Amino acid sequence: MVRIGGGRFLMGSDAYYPEEQPVHAVTIAPFRLDVTAVTNHAFAAFVAATGHVTVAERPIDPDEIPDAATYEPGSLCFQQTAGPVDLRDWRQWWAFVPGASWRAPQGPGSDLHGLDAHPVVHVAFEDATAYARWAGKRLPTEAEWEFAARGGLEQATYSWGEEPNTPGGHYANTWQGAFPYENHGARGWRGTAPVRSFPPNGFGLYEMTGNTWEWTSSPWTPSHAADRIDVGCGCGCGPSSAADRARVAKGGSHLCAPSYCLRYRPSARSPQSEDSSTTHLGFRCAL
Repeated sequence: MVRIGGGRFLMGSDAYYPEEQPVHAVTIAPFRLDVTAVTNHAFAAFVAATGHVTVAERPIDPDEIPDAATYEPGSLCFQQTAGPVDLRDWRQWWAFVPGASWRAPQGPGSDLHGLDAHPVVHVAFEDATAYARWAGKRLPTEAEWEFAARGGLEQATYSWGEEPNTPGGHYANTWQGAFPYENHGARGWRGTAPVRSFPPNGFGLYEMTGNTWEWTSSPWTPSHAADRIDVGCGCGCGPSSAADRARVAKGGSHLCAPSYCLRYRPSARSPQSEDSSTTHLGFRCAL
């Protein structure tokens, strides 16, 4: 972990998506953050020690999702299209795959061979918080995560400054080409990359941009609140209504392309229902 000194910073952005507004001042207490996302190797050790069964490995409760196409365990997998599609319909490139889980990231027949150092994916909010408790840690708040991702660069567009992620992905593992059918790969990676594959930010943190989205403990809100002090409790407190149970994910992923999703920026944010698990969603821990 890296110790990050507290401070006051300007969170959010008025230049991109409306949910990032308004820019507001937040005061952060000192905290520690994992240098990398939690890897498959680390998550496997947690499962071996605890017997934890992830949300994606459990049958779907018909009472929770009465109109589900299948009640088999599974998760959402990205499926590259053969050509251009309507970008307004995400179902063109996402599919629920029975049998997909952290152990089988592409569904039945896939495994973790050669992926020990890659970030674990197909983990829901409950899975991430369970790992964090086992490790004696917690999930970071959204404000902590953004403060850390900026690496000391106040209001910079990217975690490394203003230069876009160059063709080939010099700075981060993001989509390189026409989404969702043409990807030349960032440094050759067309899916997740091993942690520490791209340069660290100013705080020494790796892949705070791209590779995988990361869970935070903060409940989702459609916009930012006023200036505040972030206490960093990481308690997971938030809305109790099943319909409202969504958390903030940060960082973007290897599927982010400027033409479709310019969200590989510190201020960018995405809502994730707590039971979400996908091929591009992982986490790291705070303390």
